[in-house]
Amino acid sequence: MKVVNLKQAILQAWKERWSDYQWAVNMKKFFPKGATWDILNLAEALLEQAMIGPSPNPLILSYLKYAISSQFDDFSRDLCVQALLDIMDMFCDRLSCHGKAEECIGLCRALLSALHWLLRCTAASAERLREGLEAGTPAAGEKQLAMCLQRLEKTLSSTKNRALLHIAKLEEASSWTAIEHCLLKLGEILANLSNHQLRSQAEQCGTLIRSIPTMLSVHSEQLHKTGFPTVHAVVLLEGTMNLTGETQPLVEQLMMVKRMQHIPTPLFILEIWKACFVGLIESPEGTGELKWTAFTFLKIPQVLVKLKKYSHGDKDFTEDVNTAFEFLLKLTPLLDKADQRCNCDCTNFLLQECSKQGLLSEASMNNLMAKRKADREHAPQLKSDENANIQPNPGLILRAEPTVTNILKTMDADHSKSPEGLLGVLGHMLSGKSLDLLLAAAAATGKLKSFARKFINLNEFTTHRSEESTKAASVRALLFDISFLMLCHVAQTYGSEVILSESNTGGEVFFFETWMQTCMPEEGKILNPDHPCFRPDSTKVESLVALLNNSSEIKLVQMKWHEACLNISAAILEILNAWENGVLAFESIQKITDNIKGKVCSLAVCAVAWLVAHVRMLGLDEREKSLQMIRQLAGPLYSENTLQFYNERVVIMSSILEHMCADVLQQTATQIKFPSTGMDTMPYWNLLPPKRPIKEVLTDIFAKVLEKGWVDSRSIHIFDTLLHMGGVYWFCNNLIKELLKETRKEHTLRAVELLYSVFCLDMQQATLVLLGHILPGLLTDSSKWHSLMDPPGTALAKLAVWCALSSYSSHKGQASSRQKKRHREDIEDYISLFPLDDMQPSKLMRLLSSNEEDANILSSPTDRSMSSSLSASQLHTVNMRDPLNRVLANLFLLISSILGSRTAGPHTQFVQWFMEECVDCLEQGSRGSILQFMPFTTVSELVKVSAMSSPKVVLAITDLSLPLGRQVAAKAIAAL
Repeated sequence: MKVVNLKQAILQAWKERWSDYQWAVNMKKFFPKGATWDILNLAEALLEQAMIGPSPNPLILSYLKYAISSQFDDFSRDLCVQALLDIMDMFCDRLSCHGKAEECIGLCRALLSALHWLLRCTAASAERLREGLEAGTPAAGEKQLAMCLQRLEKTLSSTKNRALLHIAKLEEASSWTAIEHCLLKLGEILANLSNHQLRSQAEQCGTLIRSIPTMLSVHSEQLHKTGFPTVHAVVLLEGTMNLTGETQPLVEQLMMVKRMQHIPTPLFILEIWKACFVGLIESPEGTGELKWTAFTFLKIPQVLVKLKKYSHGDKDFTEDVNTAFEFLLKLTPLLDKADQRCNCDCTNFLLQECSKQGLLSEASMNNLMAKRKADREHAPQLKSDENANIQPNPGLILRAEPTVTNILKTMDADHSKSPEGLLGVLGHMLSGKSLDLLLAAAAATGKLKSFARKFINLNEFTTHRSEESTKAASVRALLFDISFLMLCHVAQTYGSEVILSESNTGGEVFFFETWMQTCMPEEGKILNPDHPCFRPDSTKVESLVALLNNSSEIKLVQMKWHEACLNISAAILEILNAWENGVLAFESIQKITDNIKGKVCSLAVCAVAWLVAHVRMLGLDEREKSLQMIRQLAGPLYSENTLQFYNERVVIMSSILEHMCADVLQQTATQIKFPSTGMDTMPYWNLLPPKRPIKEVLTDIFAKVLEKGWVDSRSIHIFDTLLHMGGVYWFCNNLIKELLKETRKEHTLRAVELLYSVFCLDMQQATLVLLGHILPGLLTDSSKWHSLMDPPGTALAKLAVWCALSSYSSHKGQASSRQKKRHREDIEDYISLFPLDDMQPSKLMRLLSSNEEDANILSSPTDRSMSSSLSASQLHTVNMRDPLNRVLANLFLLISSILGSRTAGPHTQFVQWFMEECVDCLEQGSRGSILQFMPFTTVSELVKVSAMSSPKVVLAITDLSLPLGRQVAAKAIAAL
């Protein structure tokens, strides 16, 4: 059929469904430059055809796109512009496409092109209006500008359109740049426009366009809540159990909680401060109190400095910090109690530290200080004279921090040049509570590992002897002893990882590291008293036994202290055997133990370390003499012939021995009187009630915490002990059962906030158990579906998403020191966790395969039909050997299977809640998030669920960084 005019060409194309290419070829002759009336005819024909259906056919939109792109820049032709605007009016608020994914992407691009033309037309109309105003003829320009803005507003007010434009922006970055330039130009033209209504309308349209790239990152914050127990518990957990941890993981964890729970920044900071003050008030006297003081006044300001980097601007964040302090000052009872405990104005110290770190302006600091000072005037108990001479811990800790730096510099010097000077420094550290102050300050500022490394080097230095005088030998013995005791104390107070984590990379193994790894008793570490490390050279052992038994005191010159420490265990065995067989009398044992502890306390520590391991292997009736020997070694020697700093060294030794013996004494119901150190050295020891099943203890402590609404330090330690005793699966499974019993909505939400914080004790393992074992078991067993009904089902979905997001965001990092000590359960096999249907095993094997050939097949999805298990994670080549990745892949396959099945029930509702929570918690896009493990085919199933059938949801759950992800999203949105 011969095409004779433009309208006929359009009708012919409509009837025969020409492709865009054919259309373009046939239309070129009708569009010479400036073919105004032809475009008008085209507009009329398009309008006729657009009336046929309820929404425009994609082909018609392509005609419009062609018309727009046919060099039609003459916006002065009112009739032509009006015709094109009328066409836009037909479709701009009801676009849809049920074709292939490529056609839907074409729709996105066409809409972007139409938006660009419309913005250019708006700018031209605004310019014309400005010129008309100057010439005194504004009417024509004003009418056309109003028409343009009306179409802009109508197009952009549709969330669906903005979602399609969002996809188009990612497809064609250059076109979006052109749109941004148009917006700038339009803003400049309209800046001086007197018509307030048109200017306001244009600004609103501009705001909508600028919001398109970030349309997923807007979340409403919780303004109806003032308490956030998760933040409180995370801070308490960190302060109680992980002072030495790096600040960055804590910052990321806190930010994750803030995002997931949509907490406003001032209330978020307030909750951190509240937790710190509660921790200070609750902390046990002694080391625990110093740790909390260092955490509050040294570490948390550093955490806030890093949180500041996540905020939108420095000024905004300092204002938020100021607001948080304003709120804090209203909590007078809390502040008064903290001040009473610390014997100072805690807020004052905190404000100064925050100002020093640039978190508060000086004016804000002074204003807040004045308010707190006025408030304290009404609290007479804060001014009692009885504590006037006690120096407050916050001040001591803040002064200790620069001292740590100076000591580290001193320790870098050549020890052989001035050992006496170094001994003076160390001796000063031992007095009073100086050592614990310095260690707490070092731990809170990330310097403890360096501190420990330098003491290991010093200890090693003392093992290399040369010709020495009696005085030099005495100094060497003291340096060995003090460094050994300090390192033991650090390991017991902050964990052995602090000592071992920065081991010498040159391959040289130092004495103390060897001894600590093989001989030192620790929680959860079982020592074998017959281990070769306790059975050194027999000739050296014999000479050591003779030395201890015959000499009035040990000679210091040329004494190899490290060898004596390694040989003492075998020597003690010989002595113990001789005593038990009647060869030695008790008086001889007293003389031997006096010799052991008379010069260096480290010999007594090494002896008791072996005795503790030995007692564990004996029957109850065989332990008496071994325990008696521990008693003899635990007490100080009352003699004038001891070395310098003996009393200070004995205090540390007693604390070390008490920790070493605690387990074995509890098992044997034995009492040993350790010399008083003036502090409660083991505040959280023996927390579990005797003769009570641990499951009862767990449910009871959880019920108490739920009733209170927050987790305290003691509860954290009980939960940690139960986790250690029962294992991760037992712990999580029983707590989830308690959650599912709750029927009150407010209680289930509180339970989720608290359970999440309890799971932070070992979030990685808890997440693997929850997502890999507990959830699949509930979702695949129809007899358990009733437990997933609202409200407990909603709460469990929320908890599962929070755990998944937290673990996935941090699982590339190292486990924290509190998690490294715990025995790992063998839960590595996540390939066949749960049965689905007959086809599923092959899907799982293909999904989880690490075979390169399979990976290559999956990386080119356009060459084949989309696999029902293909997900973005495979296109990003995520490591499927990682247990967490496997668990997430399995869970999303299960979710996809449930959505695609014909059986509805509480389990399908649970899946919906799970996905809604994912959307609610995620930042813009899902690249690198847990949703990358969701098969692409799940998107089309999800949009069938009424609550999930929104453009924003589709954008949120699809990986838009991938071309395939954008196609899937465009197809789903265009069909809505």
